[in-house]
Amino acid sequence: MQSSAIGIRKMGSAERSKKKVQLWKKAVVHFALCFVMGFFTGFAPTEATPQPAKNASFVAETPVQIPASSAESEREKFLEKREEEEEDGTEAKWIPRRLVVIITPVSNKDEYQGVFLRRLANTIRLVPPPLMWIVVEGQKDSNEASEILRKTGIMYRHLVSKENFTDPQAELDHQRNVALRHIEQHRLSGIVHFASLSNIYDLAFFEELREIEVFGAWPIALVSGNKNKVKIEGPVCDSSQVIGWHLKKMSNETEQVTPPPIHISSFAFNSSILWDPERWGRPSSVPQTSQNSVKFVKQVALEDETKLKGIPAEDCSKIMLWQLKFPTEKQLTTAVDSNHR
Repeated sequence: MQSSAIGIRKMGSAERSKKKVQLWKKAVVHFALCFVMGFFTGFAPTEATPQPAKNASFVAETPVQIPASSAESEREKFLEKREEEEEDGTEAKWIPRRLVVIITPVSNKDEYQGVFLRRLANTIRLVPPPLMWIVVEGQKDSNEASEILRKTGIMYRHLVSKENFTDPQAELDHQRNVALRHIEQHRLSGIVHFASLSNIYDLAFFEELREIEVFGAWPIALVSGNKNKVKIEGPVCDSSQVIGWHLKKMSNETEQVTPPPIHISSFAFNSSILWDPERWGRPSSVPQTSQNSVKFVKQVALEDETKLKGIPAEDCSKIMLWQLKFPTEKQLTTAVDSNHR
């Protein structure tokens, strides 16, 4: 009996162990199948279908009014203004600014030219564009002027003259002619003004320049540093019409000069007179024009004063340009010697 009971127990334990092995086999096979299915499913393209968020409400919300931006409001104002102008029969026209061409000669004999060039550049850079600054200097070893001009942020052209002069005034006149030939060759269309390094400007002066059609003139104050004297040179005007020229001192003395004096910095002209003189009633070929363009322009400006426009328009009574005459080293030495006597 005992032996039969022991045999039955052994058979039961063997069956239980077989069942456990079969369960493990099933589990391994099931796991392998799931792994293979998941592996190949990962490479298959799928499309994500959006599902509503949990507890999401499907009730339409009240639309929120978004305020118009400032740009849109400005656009609406512009359109309204344009409609009003169309109803009135008027339409605003955009008029571009004229190009101002400033010519500055630089003498190599001036030891303070770098200081004055920087000072003038600080003024010109405040003028609204378009503006071109043509700087002409004699040939020299130093590149100080080039370095100054590159840092100004102004549209400029730097020209170098290879001629040698003993007379400083003759050198400056030659450099101005070099600049005018450059303007004529490249047909730079604008209003030309000669600006010396010692000039001091009211910034409104450059806006007045842009109003010139053919020729323009204005009064200039000449200030001498060593003589304590101020002279006023320029046109006599009736409104904006030039009717004469005078030289007025601070002592209220008036000197009439024939031919009328015209300072190099007290007039401006339309550059097209250089390459299209027929447009302004001049012959197409004028002798010695290319050699001395400054003299030619002065002559044309003074031939017919009706073409001259006085600026500012209020009888040319406002000084907008000053020129400081700094004493030379020789003049300072002479003054010191005279004071010691």
